[in-house]
Amino acid sequence: MNIYHCEIDLRDNAKALVFAVAVEAWMEHLLSQKVILGWRLCRRKLGFGAPQSRDFLLEIEVRDMTQLDQAFRYAGQVDEEIEQLYTTMHQMVGECDIGLYRPFPDPERAERMALI
Repeated sequence: MNIYHCEIDLRDNAKALVFAVAVEAWMEHLLSQKVILGWRLCRRKLGFGAPQSRDFLLEIEVRDMTQLDQAFRYAGQVDEEIEQLYTTMHQMVGECDIGLYRPFPDPERAERMALI
């Protein structure tokens, strides 16, 4: 499993609950199309965190890099529903930092390490 990790600050005029509803609609659509395995949205509590930490954390789970590529390809389709769901959510995003994470140690690395 890989985790597409998005730290997000909203635009000044965006409302947090409206953003959460839009994220849920978009993520659940991706989930229903089986291009992601799961997701969760978290918000920083009481402003606690490093100064560079963003307000929201969105984690999107994919099986592997192939599924992540499929998710990007799906999102890039010319389709009215996809465009509407994505745009509704994305128009509220101000700043965003993205990373790709995996559980560690992962099975592949553990198997390689066992061969040493």
